[in-house]
Amino acid sequence: MRMVDLIEKKRDGQELSTDEIKFIISGYTDGTIPDYQVSALTMAIYFRGMTEKERADLTMAMVESGDQIDLSQIEGIKVDKHSTGGVGDTTTLVLGPLVAAVGVPIAKMSGRGLGHTGGTIDKLEAVKGFHVEIENEEFINLVNKNKIAVIGQSGNLTPADKKLYALRDVTATVDSIPLIASSIMSKKIAAGADAIVLDVKTGAGAFMKTLDDSKELAKAMVRIGNNVGRRTMAVISDMSQPLGYAIGNALEVKEAIDTLKGEGPRDLTELCLTLGSHMVYLAEKANSLEEARQKLENAILDGSALEKLKVFLSSQGGDASIVDNPSNMPQANYSFELEAKEDGYVAEIIADEVGTAAMLLGAGRATKESTIDLAVGLILKKKIGDQVQKGESLVTIYSNFENIDEVREKLYENIKVSSTKVEAPILIYGEITE
Repeated sequence: MRMVDLIEKKRDGQELSTDEIKFIISGYTDGTIPDYQVSALTMAIYFRGMTEKERADLTMAMVESGDQIDLSQIEGIKVDKHSTGGVGDTTTLVLGPLVAAVGVPIAKMSGRGLGHTGGTIDKLEAVKGFHVEIENEEFINLVNKNKIAVIGQSGNLTPADKKLYALRDVTATVDSIPLIASSIMSKKIAAGADAIVLDVKTGAGAFMKTLDDSKELAKAMVRIGNNVGRRTMAVISDMSQPLGYAIGNALEVKEAIDTLKGEGPRDLTELCLTLGSHMVYLAEKANSLEEARQKLENAILDGSALEKLKVFLSSQGGDASIVDNPSNMPQANYSFELEAKEDGYVAEIIADEVGTAAMLLGAGRATKESTIDLAVGLILKKKIGDQVQKGESLVTIYSNFENIDEVREKLYENIKVSSTKVEAPILIYGEITE
C-alpha cells in the first residue's frame, strides 16, 4: 500500500477502505507517513468529503491510535455530554450532579480551557482542595458509589487526532465537516461512554457560525456515533449571546449552584433540562423524555441535585461549604458597573468578543502557558431583548486590577443597544437523533 495512491484515490473522489484508513492513521501516528502527504490528503478530503463509512472508519482508527478508557466496571449505561464550546457555558457543572442525582453514572474526563474562561477542571479548581489527579480504580469506585466523578484527560488519548488537528490548523483544512466530526467523536468514544449527548452551538460565539453548518456537523457526529455502536443524539443550541449571565470561573461555579437550587438563569436552566432529559433517557432511567425531565425537575425541587454536588466536591477533596457559602471561593478585589449610554433595548451581545473581554481580565488563557485568575470575570445584567435605561448597568466587571479601560471599550463595542424592541433569540433550534 502506498500513500501516494491513496491521496490520488481520494483526490478523484473515491471511497477509502477501512484498511486504507487504518494504514494512513497508523503510519502518520508512528511517523512513517510524513506531514506533507497527510496535508495533501486532508486537502483532498476538504474538497471531496468523506462517506459515512469513511467517517466512522477514520474516527475508530484515531480512537485505536492511543489509550482507551475502560468503564466496564461501572454499573449502568454511561452517558457523556459534549459541547462544541461557547461563552459562559456552565452546563457540565450543572448537568453532572443533576443527572447523577437521578441515578445516571457520570464518569467525566475533562480538560483545561484555552480561550475565554477555563475548562471544567479550571472552574472546579475555584473550589479549594478539589483535584482530579485520582487513580483509575478510585475514579471507578467513586462513580459506582456517588454516580459522579471527574478525572483529568489521559496524556495518550487519540494521539493521531492531536497530530492531525495541529496539521489542519496550519494547512487551512480545519473547516472540514468530516474532519471536525471525526476529531470530536474520536475523543468521546475513546473516553469510554456507552451513549453520547452532543450540544452543538450555533451563532457568533460558536465554532459553527451558521445554523446550516451547525446542523451539518451535528448530523455528521450523530451518524458517526450510531455507526460505531454508541447511542448518540445532538441538540442544536444558540450561542449568539453568552449562555446564562456569568463568564468567569468562580462566577460560573456560583451560577451552577444557583441553577441547581432552581434559581439559575432561564436559558441555562432550560438547556440543562433538555440535555439532561436526553442523558437520562439514553441511560434507560426513564421511559420517555417527559418522564426524564420530570425526574430532573424533582431533583432540583427536593434538593437532591444540590446535595449530589456537595458529595461530588467533597469526595474529590473539595470544600463543599462553597455550595452554601459561595463567597468562600476566590473573590476579585474590584467590581465596576458598565452603564448603558442610552435608553433602548439590548439588540446584540457578540458572544466571542464579550468572552475576549473576560479573558483580558484574566478569566481565560490566551496561550497554554497563561495563568488563569479564578476570581475575575463578568456578570451580564441584561440579555438580548431586555429593556435598558441610560445609566443602568449592562455588565458587572470583576477585576483584580483597577485600570479596565480596554475591557470597557471591548464591551461597549460588542453590546449594542437599539431604540426599537428586539426579540430574544431562540435557545434551541432542534434535536437530531439519527
